[in-house]
Amino acid sequence: MRHHGMRRAWRALGLGALVGISTLVLVACSGDDGDEADAEATETTTATTTADQTAVATQTAAATETATATEATATATETAAATATGTAAAGSGTTISVATEGELAPYLVGPEGLTLYLFTNDSEGVSNCVDQCIANWPPLLVAAGEEPTSSEDAPGELGVIERTDGLGRQVTYNGMPLYYWAGDTAPGQTGGQEIGGVWFVVPPTEGTASSGASRQGGDGPGY
Repeated sequence: MRHHGMRRAWRALGLGALVGISTLVLVACSGDDGDEADAEATETTTATTTADQTAVATQTAAATETATATEATATATETAAATATGTAAAGSGTTISVATEGELAPYLVGPEGLTLYLFTNDSEGVSNCVDQCIANWPPLLVAAGEEPTSSEDAPGELGVIERTDGLGRQVTYNGMPLYYWAGDTAPGQTGGQEIGGVWFVVPPTEGTASSGASRQGGDGPGY
């Protein structure tokens, strides 16, 4: 009987040990599975956050680019409007005179003696210089109710067209709209001559050809 009792005791101890070991194994496995799940959740959260940040950055860049383009357009328009307003205000007295000195003389000048140009991409009575072009090539304008005048040595026909961009009434000479070059800041300067092969000073003749240049030429907008 004593032997049987001892055997039962050892068996009970063995079963208890096995149960304890199994429990430890299960706990360890459960811990590994939990770590893997946590890692996968962290990776998913990180990927989602990165995607969200990328989307926000893309939207911000697009918005910035749009705002920059809008601002540039507004600046060019404001510059053109300010220049045109100043030109119209200076239009009192003789609108067009003739410069008689310099390599390109004679050629037309505005009320303050600045060189005038024609744009060969225009057609008679129509200005094709708009937007950024106007910022570089301000039109010669006259105020509402006024008519342009010229000196006796400019026998060409004067006229006025209403610009479609709302800047005002632009002076024409023999049908061609007249412009200044923004780079000319003083009388006698002719820096706009032949820019882009389409801009030329205007001779005081009854024709529309500029100083020795054909109106059929030109290799680009020349803005």
